[in-house]
Amino acid sequence: MKPRYHEMATILFSDFKDFTLLTEGMEPARLIEQLNRNFAAFDEIAAANRVVTVRTVGDGCLCAAGLPEKNSTHPLDACLAALQSQRAIAQSNRQRAQLRLKPWLQRIGINTGPVVAGVVGSKRYTYDVWGTAVNAAARLEQACEPGRINISSSTFHYVSAFFETEPRGSIEVKNLGSIEMHFLNRIRPEFSADAEG
Repeated sequence: MKPRYHEMATILFSDFKDFTLLTEGMEPARLIEQLNRNFAAFDEIAAANRVVTVRTVGDGCLCAAGLPEKNSTHPLDACLAALQSQRAIAQSNRQRAQLRLKPWLQRIGINTGPVVAGVVGSKRYTYDVWGTAVNAAARLEQACEPGRINISSSTFHYVSAFFETEPRGSIEVKNLGSIEMHFLNRIRPEFSADAEG
């Protein structure tokens, strides 16, 4: 699959705050088991919402919605996947608290914009995405508070009628200047399947 320009897609970045501190003293096998459990749960959530898991690096995960198959609901799909992932991590953290273990503090950044996507490599083929929209999603994740979902104004434009959000104003980020940000809190009650949204 040759790299192809997509006029619009939604990129989701996720990682865990203070991951290195969280894993200090953990046996490697236990660490991999926990990471695998988190990523496996997220893969299922992503697939159910038409979101593609592009790659994982350490504790970070890069996903995209609206490609390789184009659709018009990709900003909504990414936001739904993020909320469901947040809920899954919160459930896991309740179990960890009972065992007196530190919580996994997930941060998610979401941005909508143009990207280039395709397969690269000659020995090991990898599907990947590039562009300012991808870089902005990474910066949104880095500027996010633990346990929150941070979306750009471009994503907000497409999803604000369906989700409750919280404005953060413009925040300066590395190499991209200031980005208008909003916290994504929940689905609006009239569209929600339960009281938690």
